[in-house]
Amino acid sequence: MDVALLVAKQILIMFLYMLCGYVLFRTKKITKEGSGSLASLLVWLVIPVVLVKSFCVEPTRERIIGLGLSTLAAIAAQGLSILVCRVVFKKRPVDHFAAAFSNAGFLGIPLVTATLGGDCVFYIVFFVAMLNILQWLYGVAVIQETKMQFHGKTLLHPLILGTGLGLVLFFTGWGVKLPQIITGTMAGIAAVNSPIAMLVMGVYLAQADMKTLWTDKHLYVLSLVRLVVIPLLTLGVFWILQVLIPGFTSDILLALLLAAICPVGANVAVYAQLHNKDYVYASKTVVISTLLCLVTMPFIVLLAQTLLK
Repeated sequence: MDVALLVAKQILIMFLYMLCGYVLFRTKKITKEGSGSLASLLVWLVIPVVLVKSFCVEPTRERIIGLGLSTLAAIAAQGLSILVCRVVFKKRPVDHFAAAFSNAGFLGIPLVTATLGGDCVFYIVFFVAMLNILQWLYGVAVIQETKMQFHGKTLLHPLILGTGLGLVLFFTGWGVKLPQIITGTMAGIAAVNSPIAMLVMGVYLAQADMKTLWTDKHLYVLSLVRLVVIPLLTLGVFWILQVLIPGFTSDILLALLLAAICPVGANVAVYAQLHNKDYVYASKTVVISTLLCLVTMPFIVLLAQTLLK
């Protein structure tokens, strides 16, 4: 099936998961605190396991080269996203944070798994890890309107630790030698990533004021940048990389593109609340961009399929 159609189908499935979260919250079957516990489960267990599992493959020459190329493309994509947001949202720190970082962990990984296969998650692990490091360092500096400072505890983030463990398993070859009871456990945990993530997003949606959600012009500007401007520029950069550097396959670039063009990541609401910024508005950026991505992402992927060969 065409990748663009698969993306549209998968997003629709995710919206059904989100609807379940919405209904559960509205009927008081799940609380705000309960959704927070689910989000912690994702960050501290599920997504790290997904990353580790993606590295449990044979360390062939092709995969090692692919990992290097995907790292280069990931740096280019995230650097471009930050640069655009520094220009467009210079005086709006929450918008700057929101538009700069995609929802690559909660939405990107399930999308890549469903449309390109679990093996292709391997190509976006550096992007996910880098995104989380930059949220802790650059993103917090933007939110606080201060200079960026390095914190050693950033390296202890579960997604960073998961990536590090995965790299060890990959390069030593131990990943393909793990006993079936371990790989089976990881597969079971990884399978709940998408449903839990979207249930949490549904709870965010249920807490948003739908009347004001569609009347704030700033949300439309942010969504335009996050869902259209950055994806089109990223696609252009990827096309140039494929032309200039041999080895960039369509699978590598499409996997990274899916991660890079996702809507606003849910962490913006978390960081806004932690640093006494407008948490309600931050939540709205997540909700409206997630709703609108149903339209934008399939078109971006359709365009990418014509450019990336």
